[in-house]
Amino acid sequence: MSDDRPDWARRIATERQAREWSQLQAVRALRAHAPTELPSDESMVRQWKRWEAGTMPGEFYRPLIAATFGTVTHSIFPAPSRRDADSEIALASGMETLEILNRLNRSDVDEATLDALRITTDRLCSEYPYMPSEQLLVEGRQWMRRVVELTRKNLTLAQHREVLALSGWLALLVGCVEYDTGNRHGAEATRRAALSIATESDHAEVAGWAHEMRAWFSLTTGDYRGVIAAAQAGAEVAGNHSVAVQLAGQEAKAWARLGDRRQVEIALDKGRRLLEGMPYPENLDNHFVVDPAKFDFYAMDCYRLVGEDRLARSLAEEVLRVGTDFDGTERSPMRNAEARVTLGVAAAREGDLEQAVTYGERALQGERQSVPSLIMTSRELAAEMRKRYATESAAQDYLGHLRTLASAKPGFMPS
Repeated sequence: MSDDRPDWARRIATERQAREWSQLQAVRALRAHAPTELPSDESMVRQWKRWEAGTMPGEFYRPLIAATFGTVTHSIFPAPSRRDADSEIALASGMETLEILNRLNRSDVDEATLDALRITTDRLCSEYPYMPSEQLLVEGRQWMRRVVELTRKNLTLAQHREVLALSGWLALLVGCVEYDTGNRHGAEATRRAALSIATESDHAEVAGWAHEMRAWFSLTTGDYRGVIAAAQAGAEVAGNHSVAVQLAGQEAKAWARLGDRRQVEIALDKGRRLLEGMPYPENLDNHFVVDPAKFDFYAMDCYRLVGEDRLARSLAEEVLRVGTDFDGTERSPMRNAEARVTLGVAAAREGDLEQAVTYGERALQGERQSVPSLIMTSRELAAEMRKRYATESAAQDYLGHLRTLASAKPGFMPS
């Protein structure tokens, strides 16, 4: 029987069922987040049934429902449509690239040139999930050199600061891709350069992301206390920028791996509250933008680690839904890979080796990979395989495939 309810209605029901709540229990959980007294349980249960059937909740109830399930409003409910930036990006940074380069050769820089560089930088950061790593590295480094060279030209103080900020964003992007491909030392040097640029230009957002990268590097190499230190240092400089949400997410991941469930919940709730108060982003593809779907991705990782398999599975399925277009094209291949690992871990714990291997192998097959992150999460599936299915040939085949992937990146070899 087909389910033609809106995605948000299906998710409300799925989130409730993952917690093994009745609709009455869900209503009572909702009350804890309400700023005023709500109608009677009987009335609210009727309301809840209508929501799960597909009647859109009013603006008052949407954030309460999201908070009840530990997420943000636009993670569940449709967000305002954003402007179509694709044509603008193509016009300013694609067809007019030659013109941009010609302008960069002048002794001074006008506002139109800076606008084109801003859009070019946004385009490159938006291609992070899709463009092959080698190609993105080449383009990112080329543009970074061009932008850095501008600092030697006749610039106003405001222009100088803007050019520094653009070079900082490009350094962050290049550092991320270097780390994805296993160049740890190069990535750390680039990250430090970005932090230095942020300090010189007094750019809190770039500085926050430089600290976030250190948290990510520490996470994938098993230095969980280092993650927490980096996340807290980043939070001190990030202000109200969305990187503060990702820093909270990285901290939650570290606490999950240290086994401290209470600190996981504190960190996730801190990130959720920050994100709920922020405007919905215009460009969801930009790697340095934190959107509601990204927050679900952090929570998925944490719930998998603390053994909340029903919640982790529910969020993994949501990550895959949001990260895949109607035609099957993957908008977020790296997030999708980790979601499949999560589904594999849940299947392994439930005794379904065949499904666990299927998800695990599918995760390793993506063309665009963040190898350190993929190996880190795949290690957790590998641990379940060794614990439960050590003598099964299918499990051995998967473990061999994972070792082959990791052998090219010795710093990330699974234990």
